[in-house]
Amino acid sequence: MSSTNRLKELRDEIDPINLQILELLNKRAEIALEIGKVQQEKGTQIYDPQREAEMLTALQYANGGPFSNETISKLFNEIFRATLNLEEQDARQAILVQRKQPDQHTIIEFSNGLRLGNDTFEVIAGPCAVESYEQMDQVAAVLAQRGVKMIRGMGYKPRTSPYDFQGMGEEGLKIARQVANKHDMMVISEVLDMSLIPMMDEYVDAFWVGARNMQNSFLLRALGKQKKPVLLKRSFGATLKEFIYAAEYIMASGNEQVILMERGIRAFSQWTRNTLDISAVPLLKKETHLPVFVDISHSAGRRDIANPLGRVARVSGADGLMVEVHPHPDVAMSDAKQQLDLDEFNSLMDDVESISMRQKQSV
Repeated sequence: MSSTNRLKELRDEIDPINLQILELLNKRAEIALEIGKVQQEKGTQIYDPQREAEMLTALQYANGGPFSNETISKLFNEIFRATLNLEEQDARQAILVQRKQPDQHTIIEFSNGLRLGNDTFEVIAGPCAVESYEQMDQVAAVLAQRGVKMIRGMGYKPRTSPYDFQGMGEEGLKIARQVANKHDMMVISEVLDMSLIPMMDEYVDAFWVGARNMQNSFLLRALGKQKKPVLLKRSFGATLKEFIYAAEYIMASGNEQVILMERGIRAFSQWTRNTLDISAVPLLKKETHLPVFVDISHSAGRRDIANPLGRVARVSGADGLMVEVHPHPDVAMSDAKQQLDLDEFNSLMDDVESISMRQKQSV
């Protein structure tokens, strides 16, 4: 037999083997997708590194060559990676927070006319923590003049040091409620523990989950059983995928009124408290149907760059921003360096509103 005929004969043997491999790969993928669905129902992670290691070890023991075990490992690692991507894509399509249609938007409405997620740009503002009735009333009067309809009413403050001011507790919430009623505003406040939900429910119009509690599944599930909106802040060490799944805990428990907030991630900068991940805004808007806000206070930790960060938040496509405002920031009992005084807040609002006007004129 000539070498040409022999070559053709060998290639003819390869072609059906390729098709068999393709059929087996697709069959393997179908089974893997079924496994992924079972894991979703159980609430377990799709990726199982121990299972992958066991499969690779078994394949290496069974390998008789001519491929080396190193080559076999590389080939199957690629198969595992491709299968995992397929499972995760299928899982993303199934989760409740995922945008299914381009025009799918969650709009959250409050009794004072505030609507979040409806192509307007809203501001949530107020002191870092409630310190007195006079402090809250002075801030609320300025906020109301600028059309702000939701005030921060922090009764409890999670602090790095246990010796720092921790907030006024329920008394602070009572003050926030009184001031909000006076100025026709909604109150939002951070809930630190699920045991506080019944008491706080009497005073607040929306709960928020701080960065430290973003992955507290017990708290997230408990808030999922509430009827009031929940603002969820991204942890400074969380990926966007982890952030989205934290929101899924709330929605899967029954509460569809979730607001996402980018508040900065921990990075290399020593000049700011955190680093504002502004790319998170368009990505979250693309991947989810939930309103997205930007916290320009915690992301920077300094008031002197609040205006440029506010402008960036406005043009990023965010639904709004959160900023801390205090009548006299230098004597604030918490986060003094990042709170704006009343004049600085008005300046920020002027900047944000000028961008809004230019955007309307360009349409």
